[in-house]
Amino acid sequence: MSEVLMCKANVSEGRREDVVEGFVDAVRRVDGVTVADHSSDPDHNRSVITFLGDPESVLEGARALATAVLPVVDMREHSGEHPRMGALDVVPFIPLRGMETERAVAIAIEFGRWLGGQGVPVYYYEDAATRPERQSLPKIRKGQYEALEEKLADPDWAPDEGPATFNARSGATVTGARFPLVAFNVNLRTTDVEIAQTIARAVRHINGGYRYVRGMGFSLDDRGMVQVSMNLVNYQGTPIPRVLETIRSEAARYGVQVVGTELIGSVPLGALEEVARHYLQCHDFGIDQIVETALLP
Repeated sequence: MSEVLMCKANVSEGRREDVVEGFVDAVRRVDGVTVADHSSDPDHNRSVITFLGDPESVLEGARALATAVLPVVDMREHSGEHPRMGALDVVPFIPLRGMETERAVAIAIEFGRWLGGQGVPVYYYEDAATRPERQSLPKIRKGQYEALEEKLADPDWAPDEGPATFNARSGATVTGARFPLVAFNVNLRTTDVEIAQTIARAVRHINGGYRYVRGMGFSLDDRGMVQVSMNLVNYQGTPIPRVLETIRSEAARYGVQVVGTELIGSVPLGALEEVARHYLQCHDFGIDQIVETALLP
């Protein structure tokens, strides 16, 4: 396999396990595609399905996933803690081995054009963005599904592909190409969601926190705790341990402990390199020391 592309699709369904498994199976049935990981969160009501392979196979996998999701997920009935704008909410394509960003952008555009042809408004983001204000996912998704009908009526927010009309069932989809981010959640032993929201504001870039952190605070009612849910959009610029220790320190101000953390979806090995260096205090550690890396082609 000379080129490897990864897709980390986010679907607005995380409570019906059998339905999610059907989505995953739709991707698995595509020749040339490997499902690396899939996870669901009932509080967020969201699933992340990560698959990889050669670019054309991954493109076909994304089409297969969309074909499975769109008839089943109805946004008019959707509720959950995580921000969302559509049934197939976000479909990022991530260049891995042997791939240039430009090639991943081309795949994203091909997928966007196809999906737009299915009647779903599509926006391009990150490296595929058509204008600066659309580079950021939070800016595109501001107001979420509930504000989408009004947004589509604004010429400044006409979609990049598909109809500029409100699709009540499917909402809209954001797709593009990007650096491999790390979806990282920190759970706190308290039911006070304001604490999680305050800490999220302390660490995220938009409020003066770390340059490569996006985050929000959520309540996990079924688990009796709260969560700081984050995307680390560049784990090299802002390593995982730096963020975790800042959250631990901020939480201690309120007498709150970190219960545990979650990594959502597949994680680049490079992101864990700094974890080992920090917590093992092995400052010269490198991923080439891991036995399994020598077995990789």
